[in-house]
Amino acid sequence: MKLFLGIEKLAQIRNSEVEIVCGGEMNDLPSIDNAWLAVRDGLIEAFGAMEELPQNRFQGYEKIDCLGKMILPTWVDSHTHLVFADWRAEEFEDRIKGLSYEEIANRGGGILNSAKKLQDKSEDELFHESLKRLNDLIALGTGGIEIKSGYGLTLESELKMLRVIKRLKSISPIPIKATFLGAHAVPASFAGDTERYVQHIIHDMIPAVISENLADYIDVFCEKGYFSVDQTVRIMKAGVENGLRPKIHVNQFNAIGGIKACVENKALSVDHLEVMSEEDFTVIKGSQTIPVALPSCSFFLSIPYTPVRELIKHGLPVTLATDYNPGSTPSGNMNFVVSLACIKMNMTPDEAINAATINGAAAMELSSELGSITIGKRANLIITNKIKSLAEIPYQFGTPMIDSVFINGEKFIA
Repeated sequence: MKLFLGIEKLAQIRNSEVEIVCGGEMNDLPSIDNAWLAVRDGLIEAFGAMEELPQNRFQGYEKIDCLGKMILPTWVDSHTHLVFADWRAEEFEDRIKGLSYEEIANRGGGILNSAKKLQDKSEDELFHESLKRLNDLIALGTGGIEIKSGYGLTLESELKMLRVIKRLKSISPIPIKATFLGAHAVPASFAGDTERYVQHIIHDMIPAVISENLADYIDVFCEKGYFSVDQTVRIMKAGVENGLRPKIHVNQFNAIGGIKACVENKALSVDHLEVMSEEDFTVIKGSQTIPVALPSCSFFLSIPYTPVRELIKHGLPVTLATDYNPGSTPSGNMNFVVSLACIKMNMTPDEAINAATINGAAAMELSSELGSITIGKRANLIITNKIKSLAEIPYQFGTPMIDSVFINGEKFIA
């Protein structure tokens, strides 16, 4: 039991009915100045202004002085590839020399490079390396995370990745959602015959994943040179028939009609969206599909940023996530993502914080547990340094403004 006192600002306070914020509402971040917050049994018990702190109600609680510090809910990262075998720094140099992401992939780099490395690594090695990365991210303020497979590209290696994620779930102090991304690229053994690989995913991979209860969601890289809209639809439908809701990579380099297909198949989210047509904005509007922007991928690859101002103008919600992976986003730092959202996509700090907390939770179906300061939700909290404004979080982009992170009401030590 803990009682946080003298909080400079307690941000993102919501009632339980609010699960996502859209359009102009994203610029509203409900807060209390000079606040207190009580935590019991790992959950948020109560909060309010200091002048309204009940006398003698919290006898025996550990008191934590937050003078000059702010508290907000931890980040919720709804799109990562945290389980991988090795970094790809050699491709980083290739890009500096002028090769594009697609050119590197055509030379055997990219996803296929990661797949080859992963196929040669044991499950235990993958688990311990991934656990270290996970703990590093929690220390940076991430309190809920989605992790995809997709660097296996064989039945055995995809299952290996998903088993690693399942092991992480079993010991992690934060909620983890697992996504099966067998359709990340076409493996070398199926080169020139994408359709045969799609059939393998539908008829062999998905049943094996389901038999071991290894995934919550299904994903496809819907893009020219990877998987067509028709192939994406068939994989989505096979997933849905087996209880896996879609969360789809789409519109990273080209707008090919994938967003419409995702909305029609009730995808939970559409992720990337660096290239958008006017029709894309229209088809998302009024749907239950959540747009997810990945600005650190745009930063690293020097590709366009998701047009979030247009998404917001159309009254849509926006979610921010890292896309943490060794090829296009070798960072899982959500603080930097929030900074990029403000600096490169012209989001206000309040919009960016909403996108990285409450909307992130919605994009993982964790609204009842995470994303806001709400009674009954997990006490997954960021306690900032002594700062004068929440704008300092994105403003000081190279330095996380974090004093400490509390997970389930306990101070996290990586």
